[in-house]
Amino acid sequence: MFRRLLIANRGEIACRIIATARRLGITPLAVYSDADRDARHVRLADEAFCLGPAEAAQSYLDIPRVLEAAKVLRADAVHPGYGFLAENAGFAEACAAAGLVFVGPPAQAIRDMGDKRRAKALMAAAGVPVVPGDADVAPPLTGAGEAASVPAAPGDPAAEDARLAAAAEAVGYPVLLKAAAGGGGKGMRVVAAAELLDEALAAARREARAAFGDDRLLLEKYLAAPRHIEVQVFADTHGQVVHLHERDCSVQRRHQKVLEEAPAPGLTPALRGALGEAAVAAARAIGYVGAGTVEFLCQDGRFWFMEMNTRLQVEHPVTEAITGEDLVAWQLRVAAGEPLPLAQTDIPCHGHALEARLYAEDPARGYLPATGTLWHLRLPTGEGVRVDSGVDQGDVITPHYDPMIAKLVTHGRDRAEALARMRQALAATEIAGVATNLSLLGRLLADADFARGAVSTRYLEARPTLAAPADLPAAWPALAALALHCTDPAAVAGAGPWASGDAWRLNLPGRVWLEFTLAEQDHAGWLEREGAGWRVALEGCPPVCMSARCLPGALDVTFADQRLRPSMARRGDTLVLWLSGQAWPVRQRYPAEAAAAASAPGSLASPLPGQVIAVHVAEGDRVTAGQPLVVVEAMKMEHVIRAPHDGCIRALNFAPGARVDEGEALLVLAAPD
Repeated sequence: MFRRLLIANRGEIACRIIATARRLGITPLAVYSDADRDARHVRLADEAFCLGPAEAAQSYLDIPRVLEAAKVLRADAVHPGYGFLAENAGFAEACAAAGLVFVGPPAQAIRDMGDKRRAKALMAAAGVPVVPGDADVAPPLTGAGEAASVPAAPGDPAAEDARLAAAAEAVGYPVLLKAAAGGGGKGMRVVAAAELLDEALAAARREARAAFGDDRLLLEKYLAAPRHIEVQVFADTHGQVVHLHERDCSVQRRHQKVLEEAPAPGLTPALRGALGEAAVAAARAIGYVGAGTVEFLCQDGRFWFMEMNTRLQVEHPVTEAITGEDLVAWQLRVAAGEPLPLAQTDIPCHGHALEARLYAEDPARGYLPATGTLWHLRLPTGEGVRVDSGVDQGDVITPHYDPMIAKLVTHGRDRAEALARMRQALAATEIAGVATNLSLLGRLLADADFARGAVSTRYLEARPTLAAPADLPAAWPALAALALHCTDPAAVAGAGPWASGDAWRLNLPGRVWLEFTLAEQDHAGWLEREGAGWRVALEGCPPVCMSARCLPGALDVTFADQRLRPSMARRGDTLVLWLSGQAWPVRQRYPAEAAAAASAPGSLASPLPGQVIAVHVAEGDRVTAGQPLVVVEAMKMEHVIRAPHDGCIRALNFAPGARVDEGEALLVLAAPD
């Protein structure tokens, strides 16, 4: 076994690998960018090396710089985690050339599966069913042993577009565009009709180039309502190949997974066995070594190969939960030349496990990623609960990398117990400082269709109400007003009749005036003492009488024979209340704010911080509603700003390449004359 391990990654996976390395007596070594100087994985590692600027291309994706880090830190081996260089065959070869053990598969296997068109041809040759697509119109491979080289990028983009258009007509719309060089939802677009293909091709290519440095695309038939089932495989250098059961990853947004579980519910024993056999056959066909995941689409009792990820998956903890095995330890032992710890017949499957991904994003705004400081963070604990996170309270979610905050994993004797534990884990989670998908996850777990396992990759798409903002209970504006006053620093610190906490006035009722925003709605009104409690009168709402005790981190409130105890945290003028897994941000306003100048009439603001990568219009252009105007990239995903109505472009405030903050006006769109 090697002694010093460089982890060429960041975030929760780097922290996860550090934990296993320490358990095995291996010294963990970290790398970081300028944006990650104070990141949790850097704090946990024994030693760390700065790769460079925040942009991934100049830090985590810079192979010579990563190899320099390995040399300076005297590493014996390199673990790439997932993402970044994990599926880069050139990086695997460069590690070998530098005398480093690459904790991953052979470079050739990465090439075989990294090129999605070639992967499909190899799997078809190995007898694994594949999804119909443009690979079917290309010259077929003669066999799985044919030399595998990455095809050169097409020299004529117009000819490549024409080929993909012909393939789309051949398999029939709708079709799915995918990056040929990588996965994770990057460069993926669903195209419903021929007239939408050109715009989708351009956007998918840009996104694929930004994520993988390669803009080649793959086209497949878009299946109506499949399940996304993947099988964890492992192979060693001694010829053994096994699978560690399957996972259901159907619940997705923007083609990226939100919730996974193992084993997949509702599969027949015959289908379960066939999936495992096909995954092992796929790994054998390419001479695989190490951890890999073979992904399938399943529908109507049939399955088709989709892709193989030649790395550890984000959702590997659910497999660890049902098998009791440490997959990172397996990776390290296999990379050191040891045989697999277990034969196929010895791999257990105990109970059921779920993983929920907590993202810094706003589901109600199209899952836009969010940024900011995590000024309050409380993650759950308890029996059958595991949390993998790359952040601590006080850390910053930047626009440079994936917006994941943590993975919550629960395990139970059966699916019902795992679900119950996940619901409790979500209800105990508190995050303030960024928008999150916490409420979405809670509603998802409460959905009857999910509870009975009736999911597909269209599950969230078909249930937009799960992502919509929660309905505001009638009493919550009054409760928010009371919580704001109870946590006001002046009220807490004050004493005597002149203190704001007593709201004392000569010959008048003691009143406190408040203005605040709750659930994107503005409220204003007053509170006054009434006996031992408070009377809260807000504009447009009937008065509410409440009694309350302000406890450390919570508010104990009684009104109308109902008692609530929401958790709460305050920072400056911002307060967040949590109850039953639902977060309610409250921002106190002041009268002067109402007079603050608004943005210019007709201005279209950036919905998130990022970089302008395309401007499709010029000043003076007339545009129609729905027309693409500007494209902003954040966290390797594109966000198209479209015209909300017909009009004329009066001003453009940013050019391609410029960085913008959330809320900055990108352009001014005047109403039509």
